[in-house]
Amino acid sequence: MDVSMQKVMDKAMDKAEVLIEALPYIQRFNRKIIVVKYGGSAMIDEELKKQVIQDVTLLKLVGFKPIIVHGGGKEISKWVEKTGMTPEFVNGLRKTDEPTMEIAEMVLNKVNKSLVQNVQSLGVNAIGISGKDGGLLKVEKKLSDGKDIGFVGEITEVNPKILTDLLEKDFLPIVCPIGMDENFVTYNINADDAACAIAKAVSAEKLAFLTDIEGVYKDKDDPDTLISELSVEEAKKLIGDGFIGGGMLPKLNNCIEAIEEGVSRVHILDGRIAHCLLLEIFTNKGIGTAIIGDKDTRYYNE
Repeated sequence: MDVSMQKVMDKAMDKAEVLIEALPYIQRFNRKIIVVKYGGSAMIDEELKKQVIQDVTLLKLVGFKPIIVHGGGKEISKWVEKTGMTPEFVNGLRKTDEPTMEIAEMVLNKVNKSLVQNVQSLGVNAIGISGKDGGLLKVEKKLSDGKDIGFVGEITEVNPKILTDLLEKDFLPIVCPIGMDENFVTYNINADDAACAIAKAVSAEKLAFLTDIEGVYKDKDDPDTLISELSVEEAKKLIGDGFIGGGMLPKLNNCIEAIEEGVSRVHILDGRIAHCLLLEIFTNKGIGTAIIGDKDTRYYNE
């Protein structure tokens, strides 16, 4: 066999090995629901956006039942500034007055239909909905340390029927985090909170957060302290010992709550890495942080 032919064969064998490594995970999670919270830089960079959509579409085609819950904070801020207003944040939450709420809803719906378009272009049927549709997300006013921050909603109830019906009919739901209160007033919802609430309501097998960091660090200033696997008990200890702060604190609390409410495992991934979802779900080592139940394992197949 000449050298060029050997290279072709080696490349083919590498592909075969990748597929074989993925097989146990495909079998394990076939027909299981995975909720993907999509946000951060992966929504801004067009190439990353394309790769995330390819990942989710592939999950759908190999038997998963994915649901995308997306944010759009950076895009909202851009349009708020375009109208001459200044984005305001209180304890990391956007202060949302009536004009800002109007902009947020328009921008998030625009983002939503763009994602539907991208999924459809890959041959999978997607449907974009907001938390208003079918009473999916019911909310009440959220306060930040007792401060009124406007039309920001705290989820009080999830009606998953619209999602389970769409999944049953073989659609890929894409959810915009907007909800209504009991008086049918519109509220913006933190996308992490929406993804966590939806994952619990549909009894998702997995919840994956795409972020702008590699995962959970024991020391946020030392990249060598990345934790690849974390039990709920270990996560609570990290928080209690003061190792977790900033934006990771509410995210990790969401992860713990999701596990305790029945989600099997939660993944925190760096959405800036190409095909991070596939690398985390279908390879033995993964690339981010997996939060699991105290008696669970990560399903390594070595």
